[in-house]
Amino acid sequence: MKRKWVVGSLFTAGIVTAIAAGGVGYYAPVFPHARASAPAVLNAAPDALQALPDFSRLVKHYGPAVVNISVTHTVKAGAAPDPWGRGEDDPFYEFFRRFQIPMPQGEVPRQGLGSGFIVSDDGYILTNAHVVRDATQVTVRLTDKREFQAKVVGSDPQTDVAVLKIEAANLPAVKIGDSNDVKVGEWVVAIGSPYGFENSVTAGIVSAKGRALPDGTYVPFIQTDVAVNPGNSGGPLFNLKGEVIGINSQIYSRTGGYQGLSFAIPMDLASKVRDQLVRHGKVTRGRIGVTIQEVNQSLAKSFGLQKPEGALVSSVDPDGPAAKAGIQPGDVILKIDGKPVGRTIDLSSRVAEISPGTSAQLEVWRKGASRHIAVTVGEMPASKLAAAGGGGQATHGRLGVAVRPLSDGERREAGVKGGLLVEQASGAAAKAGIQRGDIILAFNSTPVESTEELRAMVEQTGKVAALLVQRKDAKIFIPVNLG
Repeated sequence: MKRKWVVGSLFTAGIVTAIAAGGVGYYAPVFPHARASAPAVLNAAPDALQALPDFSRLVKHYGPAVVNISVTHTVKAGAAPDPWGRGEDDPFYEFFRRFQIPMPQGEVPRQGLGSGFIVSDDGYILTNAHVVRDATQVTVRLTDKREFQAKVVGSDPQTDVAVLKIEAANLPAVKIGDSNDVKVGEWVVAIGSPYGFENSVTAGIVSAKGRALPDGTYVPFIQTDVAVNPGNSGGPLFNLKGEVIGINSQIYSRTGGYQGLSFAIPMDLASKVRDQLVRHGKVTRGRIGVTIQEVNQSLAKSFGLQKPEGALVSSVDPDGPAAKAGIQPGDVILKIDGKPVGRTIDLSSRVAEISPGTSAQLEVWRKGASRHIAVTVGEMPASKLAAAGGGGQATHGRLGVAVRPLSDGERREAGVKGGLLVEQASGAAAKAGIQRGDIILAFNSTPVESTEELRAMVEQTGKVAALLVQRKDAKIFIPVNLG
């Protein structure tokens, strides 16, 4: 299956950035007598080496609970990312791409590889949703070489978590840890099947917590420098106690391979999704109906805040729960149920976890004063992806737009019956001239009614697409080069 990549900056999908260091100059030593202590540092080196962690016992004990996942699904030959329907995780993908082997006609079976891990001895397995997306057959291979046909119990694209089930007993299972206890700088270990090399072990440290990525989800990712490559998707991220604290899901890369920035789904979130998928076959999440943005220093100053904090409400769904409660554009949400909102990801992830129908207490900064507003959380419709503030935004990486369906009020105001509202444009869309506030009415002359329809159209089209866009009172066709 296609590996999920985050290609570009952490804040703008589709744009690759480079971070340059500051100028190089000469500085006088801060500690002029530092040379005198150098021998002590050298003498301490053996002790430091002895302090390095030994992962062998962890791998020996929990490695058997990590599985290799092979997936088959059928795609149209023209829609396949390479001539023979091989996924990017396939070791020979680059060979077929470079030498341009002739493309077959009709539908072709596409192969893909991924990883997963057993969470119960009766055969429940966790992996990524993108690993098993549109699968017609899923095969799970254990470290003892046994193979099982797996059933997809449920899949949640919003968090990229999927649950599989194989018919077996007395299986080795991992121990689930508390990802809330993860500390930046601690050692972590990944086990998976990069490029099909089963049970490969890599290690690194936690680089950051609560990372928000431009993929339209609300997942507060754990960032690490663990080597993660195609095929590692869905594999476990262990702490030194042998507990799984995350599911390896995405990487930031210019090349498609590991470049030191890997992202894992926290297990506290993944476990909640797993429980709902096992019990109900789907995930229910909360929504308040706002679009939010980060508060920087300039915005904080303009709103009279002492420091950059909270989530700035940029728009409100006129038919949503927030509007009914009195939330307005320009409000800065500082707390939800007493918990501080430092960044937008804090609000969006917490709203999504609240059961629909529950009242949430928001502390809001408006016109230089703080006030408390109770909002009855609504349910996120299945056709919407949970994004900033539960506003229903979905990001399409190849096209480079973040979109959501229009509310009834917005459709009436715009005079349209359907379409998708552009919340953010980057990459190919931005280069073509797509702007925030545009309404995408049609894709290659086919009306667009939902985010799922747009995603399918983008995946199946060629290198160029024509979008019918309504901008204010004018309708225009905009050609977009999808590469």
